[in-house]
Amino acid sequence: MNDLKVFSGRANVNLSKQICEYLGLPLGQLSIGNFPDGEIRCKIDQDVRGQDIFIVQPTCPPVNDNLMELLILIESFRRASAERITAVIPYFGYARQDRKDEGRVPITAKLVANLLTHAGANRILAMDLHAAQIQGFFDIPVDHLTASPVLEHYIRSLNIPAEQLLVVSPDVGSIKRAAAHAESLGGSLAYIDKRRSGNSVEQVKLIGGPVEGKVAILLDDMISTAGSICGAAHLVRKHGAERIYIGATHGILCGSAIENLKSAPVESIVLTDTIPLPDELLPNLKVLSVAALLGEAIRRIHCHESVSRLFTDSMRLWTVK
Repeated sequence: MNDLKVFSGRANVNLSKQICEYLGLPLGQLSIGNFPDGEIRCKIDQDVRGQDIFIVQPTCPPVNDNLMELLILIESFRRASAERITAVIPYFGYARQDRKDEGRVPITAKLVANLLTHAGANRILAMDLHAAQIQGFFDIPVDHLTASPVLEHYIRSLNIPAEQLLVVSPDVGSIKRAAAHAESLGGSLAYIDKRRSGNSVEQVKLIGGPVEGKVAILLDDMISTAGSICGAAHLVRKHGAERIYIGATHGILCGSAIENLKSAPVESIVLTDTIPLPDELLPNLKVLSVAALLGEAIRRIHCHESVSRLFTDSMRLWTVK
């Protein structure tokens, strides 16, 4: 492990420190700042020649700043003669546009993949990509993790009887993810049929169930404005759910998200720390750490061990922050 080094951009330093604690390594020494005109400056403060480098930097808001900083970091390590550079991207921004669903629009996920590759990244480690096919946009290896073990460990700690547990997909596109959770947790499955008109979304009906008297778990890959998942929570409550929990891997929480979550009829909101979240953001918010999961993946990549077996071996109990 002597030639393994973990460095952090400014997007989520706390997560990077926790990853290093798991690995038993010091966080790499790096100086990052801005010139007076806003341009990003970077200097690596230790020798990295011939080293296996992992750069932790989610491209969360401010997306453009964090993405550009990651590209500059990769370029810096490439020119410093690092042996291998792995971009650890807990949250991958620009992932929503992964195809041309209408004329004259970009495929930004592919553009970002090209930028990372041409900057000098040799490998990508990401978590819960908005669309799994983004892995194929890269011409370099991609390890795609899921925070499901962390989220499901928390749900199991609630001690909900299997006959009462109902996993609800907030839309049709998330059914596969919800079905996997239902199979793992032993509950039943339902999903919300939603319709989008311009910028507004309407939850039309709930399919599956029954719902009355159940404890509903609504999980998604991300919560952005929280309109969809909170609308789903209101619909599930209308159908008679006894208790409702909502959660996601990535808490972007932009726009009216906080207001929507405050008014939602939920017991608690569960997010992970892929994106930094302010303390006391919401009284019923629980933040779970994915540091151990990312740290173990980094160790396995460095030691040339299987990453996929993280999810088929007997899972350790990941620490809840």
